[in-house]
Amino acid sequence: ILLLPLFCRLVIDKQKISFSKPTHGGFAVAATLGILISAAIFITYWTVGKSMIAPQMVKEMAAKTGLANPYIYLAGAAYWVLINSVLEEYVWRWFVVKQCQAFMPPAAAIIVSAIAFTLHHIIAMQVYFNWLIVAIAALGICIGGALWSWCYIKYKSIWPGYLSHAIVDITVFTIGYHLIFQ
Repeated sequence: ILLLPLFCRLVIDKQKISFSKPTHGGFAVAATLGILISAAIFITYWTVGKSMIAPQMVKEMAAKTGLANPYIYLAGAAYWVLINSVLEEYVWRWFVVKQCQAFMPPAAAIIVSAIAFTLHHIIAMQVYFNWLIVAIAALGICIGGALWSWCYIKYKSIWPGYLSHAIVDITVFTIGYHLIFQ
């Protein structure tokens, strides 16, 4: 999934690697979106999610994946926030949105990329959670993916979307920490 965009850029398009310099701003908007999405996640978790997600189940999942130690959990969270979120923005915003824009209007590119981003996460989540939790999370992921795709189109860089994405991931990992180590 990471090599296909690189292959397309270097071999098919015959272009150099670009780091998507954030020359068009968007960071205040992205931070605000990240905070608003995070607030929605916290509210959803504390109002309905808390009764739907058993801490013991999350602790068992953490133990199976090696994340039951708080230091390892925090290191994993740092990886997901600092590296994985950038990689997801590179794939889902830079590559998928850009490819979709080649043959559809921007609004359609936003929707298609958000749905693909959501499906990617559904595949991972369904292993760990029941269908209702996955459906609720998928709705939020789709909205976040659409907003981050909009950020990419508007600001012509993955970095504003990454900022928002990182804020949201910090929120998710904070809730995970609470569930595992409370």
